[in-house]
Amino acid sequence: MAYRVCFVCTGNICRSPMAESVFRARLAEAGLDDRVEADSAGTGGWHEGDGADPRTVRILAEHGYDSDHTARQFQVAWFARLDLVIALDAGHLKALRRLAPTEEDARKVRLLRSYDPAAGDDLDVPDPYYGGLDGFEECLEMVEGASEGLLAAVRDAVEGTAV
Repeated sequence: MAYRVCFVCTGNICRSPMAESVFRARLAEAGLDDRVEADSAGTGGWHEGDGADPRTVRILAEHGYDSDHTARQFQVAWFARLDLVIALDAGHLKALRRLAPTEEDARKVRLLRSYDPAAGDDLDVPDPYYGGLDGFEECLEMVEGASEGLLAAVRDAVEGTAV
């Protein structure tokens, strides 16, 4: 059975699809893509069925990442099949933990930047939606910065040690 990770932001068109794409690339590079599945969702359903924001697609493509994506809303029932739920900011963290049906499910929810030792105390990935391309570039830098630590934690979990 695959280890499953879901990245969650607000609308599932900017930050979480970016994190999903970057993490999938890291999984492939590490040879774990056959043992770990990554996807993404939003806390809300405003953009369900839409593709990623064109600025997300552009920034991902410019940096060599895949950007095939369709937005969807996170569902409470998914907790049962997920091993790790990665929130992109503190608001998502709180919302997801409130949705969690059990304490065990609530413990599955973590902030992405908590896996980046350089992040310090600022663990939110700011929403780039209302800004320009520079915000999307900054978002990608933060996602990439946390991806190695997340990959190490997931590798440990897949190989039998706790996340």
